[in-house]
Amino acid sequence: MSLVTGLACVVCGQRVDPPPGAMTCPACNDPFAILDVQYDLDAARRTLTPTALATRPPNHWRYAELLPVEPDADAWSWPVGMTPVIDAPRLAAWAGVARLRIKDDGRNPTASFKDRASSIGVLRARQCGATNIACASTGNAASSLAGFAAMAGLTATIFVPQTAPEPKVTQLLIYGARVLRIRGTYAQAYDLCSAACERFGWYNRNCAINAYLVEGKKTCGLEIAEQCDADMPDWVVVSVGDGCTIAGVWKGLRQMHEIGCIDRLPRLLGVQAAGVAPVADAFERGTLPDRVDGTTFAESIGVAVPRNWRKAVAAVKQSGGAFVRVSDAAILDAMRSSGRLAGVFSEPAAAAAVAGLGEAVSMSIIARSASVLAVSTGSGLKDIRAALTAAGAPIDVDPSMSAVEAAIQR
Repeated sequence: MSLVTGLACVVCGQRVDPPPGAMTCPACNDPFAILDVQYDLDAARRTLTPTALATRPPNHWRYAELLPVEPDADAWSWPVGMTPVIDAPRLAAWAGVARLRIKDDGRNPTASFKDRASSIGVLRARQCGATNIACASTGNAASSLAGFAAMAGLTATIFVPQTAPEPKVTQLLIYGARVLRIRGTYAQAYDLCSAACERFGWYNRNCAINAYLVEGKKTCGLEIAEQCDADMPDWVVVSVGDGCTIAGVWKGLRQMHEIGCIDRLPRLLGVQAAGVAPVADAFERGTLPDRVDGTTFAESIGVAVPRNWRKAVAAVKQSGGAFVRVSDAAILDAMRSSGRLAGVFSEPAAAAAVAGLGEAVSMSIIARSASVLAVSTGSGLKDIRAALTAAGAPIDVDPSMSAVEAAIQR
């Protein structure tokens, strides 16, 4: 059973009991006063043990004590989590470190890390009696929500910006979601979604402010702790957009350390696209920049107004970690290299983690002797246009052996 004890504000630190539907601290006059779910870790220590975990199903529902939902026989069969950790020695040599492992979250059912959050959001919505659930997204959160809403029998309404990649929009439509493509930016889609949830009483899945969704993202950290318990990496590398993913990964790692499942914690490297890096700026300056005018083709992390920046900054600082920024060209190179040297097909935002590792090594932030785990948050199939840019073109040949010989000699 869930061991949730309450909610605390990340700004004032106080335990709060917000009114129904509230997503931020009612005592703080701050739109970024995000809440954090608290647990009885003493009780979790008694039941969430390696021996107990060995008997549980191979999905993220195995961590029931540390999830903000009650056990549900139907939902517990939904396939999510326990994605593989892949040793990548050739990619490690390319990045310049002694060892590199990739946790490939593109293997989740809708091919992205966001399935972790959406599965929790959909189940929580159903347990709260909601029949409609909504979110704004550049694609991955939307497609994962649509997929899990379809499993649960809920209506999903998705707000996407005009620039959302076509494969992701197609996935939404196949899952039966109501898709509203906004003639504007992601920020405008987000604001419109929030207003619609308030007006129509829909459950708001937006991870940026819904504290319960981060608990789904936390399961990646819980899994890393379990999968690497005897050989914990020195660093865990995560690409950063809004900030809730890296915050969730850290929370999962920290909780597994606090309940005694692992004996040491890794450091975190947060990676942002150079064109849109407000969380990296906040890490260095202590506050968000007033305005972000840049762009990146890694749309999933191109978040100009990151509502979870405080959680992200706190996580990296607590770990003794760092932030780096990477160019779109470096992300493209990492997409190619991850595929050709490790067999991992990553979309741009996911490949940013590997690009960031290379940058951190070149800056002497991460030592060449280090052991590293990078989280690949989504499949390259999610953004074929970007993948084609990275991959190049096939060689067209006539149907003859002489044409093949000429082609392979080029």
